[in-house]
Amino acid sequence: MTQLPIALLLHPAAQIGWTQFTVHASTVVGLLLLGALYTWRARRGAPRTTGGRASPTPGQRALLCIGLLTIFFSLNGPLHDLSDFYLFSAHMVQHLLLTLVVPPLLIRATPGWMLRPALANRVVGPVARWITRPVVCFAIWNLVLAFWHLPPVYAQAMGNHEVHIAQHLMFMVAATLMWWPILSPLPELPRLSYPGQMLYCFLLTLPMSIVSVYITYAEELLYPAYGSAPRIMGISPMQDQLIGGLIMWIPGGLFFYGILSVVFFKWVARGAVDTRAGAQVAG
Repeated sequence: MTQLPIALLLHPAAQIGWTQFTVHASTVVGLLLLGALYTWRARRGAPRTTGGRASPTPGQRALLCIGLLTIFFSLNGPLHDLSDFYLFSAHMVQHLLLTLVVPPLLIRATPGWMLRPALANRVVGPVARWITRPVVCFAIWNLVLAFWHLPPVYAQAMGNHEVHIAQHLMFMVAATLMWWPILSPLPELPRLSYPGQMLYCFLLTLPMSIVSVYITYAEELLYPAYGSAPRIMGISPMQDQLIGGLIMWIPGGLFFYGILSVVFFKWVARGAVDTRAGAQVAG
């Protein structure tokens, strides 16, 4: 008799189905609180020297909605069910969405003036300045990434719903820090220079590649919870693990190379603008 994975034993009613959509109250509550906090801060606005009060642009509000919807559809519905009860590879897709897509959307959605008052706090300010240093951001992200992919730790997340929630929260927080040196909206917590951002993006691919290679080339099943799961589309547990490693390795790595390319072209464009400005001054 085929044994069900621990997660499925804990949730015997869970099953994959494209005609049904499972929703978890904890994600809905968390997203509503995040949206309410943003709305409250947006209504307070920021003083303008010319009168009136600043507010998020329509584009920033749209990015917030897209980010929150991405979290919702990652942690609910078919992708959640596939991730938790059937396929390791689906879990990797979920993690890439939560770490490579959601944080940039939320950072870009947040004007710097929304965050600036917190820096005045004598505890928050120094901690924020330290924790958003590029070296610290890089270290925190990669330590969190490696830690949660250790087989014993991953098994705990699969077998305990509270631990699984903590895993996802740590991924998103660490990923937000990881993106900070590239997307920071605050000059007080500055971005890296364009060359620095390019080097940073390149270095980010290396630890992820190491974890991915470890998973992809493993000769045994690293995450047994998926070994006894009901099979989807005839994919064996080892094939599933191989696909999951490749998803982290190739799309994950190419994503950072894509960002590196965007930064490069922004750098070139800035240089062209500076050159034209210098020519006009000289003229």
